[in-house]
Amino acid sequence: IPYFANLFSPLFVFIAVIFFTSKMAGNSEIIAIMAAGVSFKRLMRPYMFSCILISIMSYYLSAYVIPHGTVIRQNFESLYKNNKKNTYAQNVQLQVSPGVIAYMQDYYNKTKCGTGFCLDKFENKKLISHMTAFRIQYDTIADEKYHWKAFHWKIRELRGMKEKITSGDFQPLDTVIMMEPTDLVYSKGQQETFTSPELKEYISKQIDRGSANVVRYQVEYHKRIASSFASFILTIIGLSLSSRKRKGVMGMYLGIGLALSFIYIMLQTVSSTFAINAGTPAPLAAWAPNIIFAFVAYLLADR
Repeated sequence: IPYFANLFSPLFVFIAVIFFTSKMAGNSEIIAIMAAGVSFKRLMRPYMFSCILISIMSYYLSAYVIPHGTVIRQNFESLYKNNKKNTYAQNVQLQVSPGVIAYMQDYYNKTKCGTGFCLDKFENKKLISHMTAFRIQYDTIADEKYHWKAFHWKIRELRGMKEKITSGDFQPLDTVIMMEPTDLVYSKGQQETFTSPELKEYISKQIDRGSANVVRYQVEYHKRIASSFASFILTIIGLSLSSRKRKGVMGMYLGIGLALSFIYIMLQTVSSTFAINAGTPAPLAAWAPNIIFAFVAYLLADR
């Protein structure tokens, strides 16, 4: 419910503006306001104050509330609609920190366990440490993140011509590796399950790792900010259309509102696809619908 309410909130705002302003125009109230010397910009001021409150609420929902519900929704869809959920990854290789490369042959997200693990550390493009483990387990009990336990492990430390080998076949090794289960298994729509602070942290971490699969997360992050400004643009359009006194045109305005809202949602989807598949910058893709509609709003308000 919060997801769809927030998705169609620009439409709800537009309809409310059309309905309210058309009633005022039909009763000749706007004519009286203009005749008293009130400018159109001054008439817009209470509308803009209302939009500020709506935008703050919209951003709060999309950034902090809706992601938690999306986790439940996606789990439900994976279990009952798609009949499967991606919980397995094979041949995973990633840079967990500068100069540190991790590799895992198989990873099972249900058990948070991986096999065939190795961790290579480089310094000045030279290998200084090579760690292998038959099995590695993410520690979900630990208070801090990035805690892993390695079983049947061996570490080779290379210092010039010297080599030091340590191993443990019976005692697991508690170690800190800068990676999490979310870094190893990607599921469709995963970016929608992160709150905005988590999304920002994840994007920064993936950029440091040199990951190519970061554009969809950047688009989601900027889209949440851009979408919250849609109420301003559609309010200006609705006010500009309905502030003039005309008979029997409210239905036409509502139809225009529906068309504009669905065009806005369609443009969001198309621009996001361009960013992910065609290399369009993520901020431009997220703000493109707002830029186009802001131009339309300026033309109507300037009439």
